[in-house]
Amino acid sequence: MTNNTVLIRNARIVDGTGSPWRYGDVALTGDRIAAIAPPGAIPTENCDEIVDASGLVVCPGFIDILSHSILSLMVDGRSVSKISQGVTTEVMGEGWTPAPFGGRINDDLPTHQFTQLLDPAWAERMTSWKRFRDWLEAMTAQGVSPNIGSFLGGGTVRNYAMGMDMRAPTADEMATMKRVIAEAMEDGAFGVSFALIYPPSSYANTDEVVELAKSFRPYNGIYITHLRSEADAFLEGLEEALLIGREADVPVEIYHLKAAGSRNWHKLASAMERITEARSQGIDVTADMYTYAAAGTGLTSVLPPWAAAGDKLYENVRDASMRAKIKEAALHPSGDWEAMADLVGPHGVMPVGFLKPENQQYVGKRLSQIAADMGVDWPDAAMDLLASEGQRISTFYFVMSEENLRRQLQQPWITISTDAGGMDPDWAAPTGPYHPRAYGTYSRVLSKYVRAEKVIPLEDAVRKMSSALCDRLGLRDRGQLREGFFADVVIFDPETVGDRATFADPHQLSVGVRDVWVNGERVWKDGVHTGATPGRIVSGTGRRV
Repeated sequence: MTNNTVLIRNARIVDGTGSPWRYGDVALTGDRIAAIAPPGAIPTENCDEIVDASGLVVCPGFIDILSHSILSLMVDGRSVSKISQGVTTEVMGEGWTPAPFGGRINDDLPTHQFTQLLDPAWAERMTSWKRFRDWLEAMTAQGVSPNIGSFLGGGTVRNYAMGMDMRAPTADEMATMKRVIAEAMEDGAFGVSFALIYPPSSYANTDEVVELAKSFRPYNGIYITHLRSEADAFLEGLEEALLIGREADVPVEIYHLKAAGSRNWHKLASAMERITEARSQGIDVTADMYTYAAAGTGLTSVLPPWAAAGDKLYENVRDASMRAKIKEAALHPSGDWEAMADLVGPHGVMPVGFLKPENQQYVGKRLSQIAADMGVDWPDAAMDLLASEGQRISTFYFVMSEENLRRQLQQPWITISTDAGGMDPDWAAPTGPYHPRAYGTYSRVLSKYVRAEKVIPLEDAVRKMSSALCDRLGLRDRGQLREGFFADVVIFDPETVGDRATFADPHQLSVGVRDVWVNGERVWKDGVHTGATPGRIVSGTGRRV
């Protein structure tokens, strides 16, 4: 061993491949794993630090393929809520990315629960990110604890070329979108994400998405998607994703697979059978999931997507004639959009992300109760809140089945993700409630589904949170405890690891993860963040240096 070596001794090694655990020692030198050997086989003479991991598990760092840390990393690069669970790499870009900036994208800073905490200088910096990679390089220059990478947001691509127009692209606009995609792929994007439930991505028809997906095939890009429906048209939405993958000849990753709404829970079995069948037929399709029975998105999802056409949502909800049309569509949905309130009823909708003081009285109340307090119908209450806030309002939707979560976890082609940003309770709690998955997703898998309920074995859980994601993303030197791989390493106590965050009290860090290294530098020591920010950019295989 050379200098700058950390020796982890007496650990239970779970290497990330799914292989059975074994006892052994792990040596980290610089930013790499230098050796893995049986207990006591690695000499200690030249080691700078010896870490006793007796009774603990050592495993590769976890990969979050569905991270929403774009803004929260600008607030705080430490990503405490993720690091404390063992997350060492965050991959962003579900539908939207802050780069590239240009074309018809305006220069407004996205309104979000954390916007008030951002340094105003970030708004100006964003306008300078003309290339996709400019954003990622700005983040690592500032300093981030986890490694970071991203898909290119399909909504960003469309916004760049077409603004918020709800129509088919012209030939010139299609050419612009293909150019933006090619540049992003060369900058290291893993593929393009289409969140087909949200405008402007929802304005794209299947043929448009197929054509765009063909443009990133030469870069080995992945088509990653929030299905056009996870509810009444769930199976049709899945077929569309499979069709896009087949027609464009690209791999398909399905974000946060779920069957939303009790009337659709039975469809999950058919969806899993269909994915397994598609894989047997040679279609490269996988999915990820989070381990909570409530989804989280904007209150805007109770309204039809066309209400946001032309980027006029907040103008429309303040206009009497448009409000009447929107209300009618919300109360009697046409079936061609994901009407979230229709799925769960207004009693299953819990808005939480209010920014204005006068609306704090509604935090954590169900939409049905808010409407009763206001003395109006629930669509009017939703529109009044949106008009008041001028932002999407983070909202919980209680749509999923716990039994289905367990069944999904057992599928070999499904992995774990958070669908959330990384934060610190010290600054995040004052901004209001947030989905507990930001704090507890991975710890919850290890405690609830591995230790307590034994839904899946420990080795498979770690695989679903590490190497399986790296295999999907083409990261060939991360995600496993293997000599020569980057030293993204986690030590946790299998008997105490667990989540504490709840919907009622979400800003609580997980427990049981003792130490975390990113690129060989310790970012979490004895359950406390060290302040280190060694995160680097991770890139797709299409990267042109």
